[in-house]
Amino acid sequence: MKTPKRIQPLIDEGLIDEVIRPLMSGKEAAVYLVRCGEVIRCAKVYKEASQRSFKKAVQYQEGRKVRSSRRARAMEKGSGFGRKQAEESWQHAEVDALYKLTEAGVRVPAPYGCFDGILLMELILDEQGDVAPRLNDIELTAEQARRDHKRMMQNILRMLSVGLVHGDLSEFNVLQEPQGPVIIDLPQVVDAAANNNAKWMLERDVNNMTQYYAQFAPELATTQYAKEIWALFEAGNLSPDTDLTGVFHAVEQAADVAGVLDEINAVFEEMQERKARQQTTKNQD
Repeated sequence: MKTPKRIQPLIDEGLIDEVIRPLMSGKEAAVYLVRCGEVIRCAKVYKEASQRSFKKAVQYQEGRKVRSSRRARAMEKGSGFGRKQAEESWQHAEVDALYKLTEAGVRVPAPYGCFDGILLMELILDEQGDVAPRLNDIELTAEQARRDHKRMMQNILRMLSVGLVHGDLSEFNVLQEPQGPVIIDLPQVVDAAANNNAKWMLERDVNNMTQYYAQFAPELATTQYAKEIWALFEAGNLSPDTDLTGVFHAVEQAADVAGVLDEINAVFEEMQERKARQQTTKNQD
């Protein structure tokens, strides 16, 4: 195929030998299958801000740190230089998260570096050696659903144990390899300690995944992993190997009506966006 202009510099530098074919095009990036020596990998080409359809970026970027004070000021002012720095910060958030999560034992694609807005990473395969499918495209047995749900909750816990929340986790952002689920798409990952939206984002991530797996194992719908995980985090009792139960006993306290309404509105908006994405997927099929 014809080499995309964005990838050509990486071929010139010898980082990529050949672009095999497009793999997918999402809301923030286009992904290609590429050959690097004898190995087939993915090249994720991030779209410019004007081309991205991912919304509410401000919610996700809250609390992100920029080492240079000059860059931070430029980003706040929204100058040309500042917008460029914001783009680089957005892209490197995923790269940094992939390295951090791989080290923490979370199953994500192994990263091989980011070059001029192009992330090279591991290609996830299925049992036949083909590109692994998204969860949205497969059916599971009840036993598989229970097993993979447990692994997913452990992955979410391990993410939080190193201070990160995915923020946009659903069956559209998880691939299925023979050993179980692989979490992908992390440019919107949030700092749990610095982002005020982290709690409800984690709850949404957990609830999205539980809702998916409960299609095949209905008893999973009654679990309360989100509340259990966050309570352990707030109490400082969370570790990568914490044995989760899915059971949570809330402490009685005065209701925060405004907070509850905000969460309801946020969940409603996400449901509408999710329905729109599902409809788009059906139309494409």
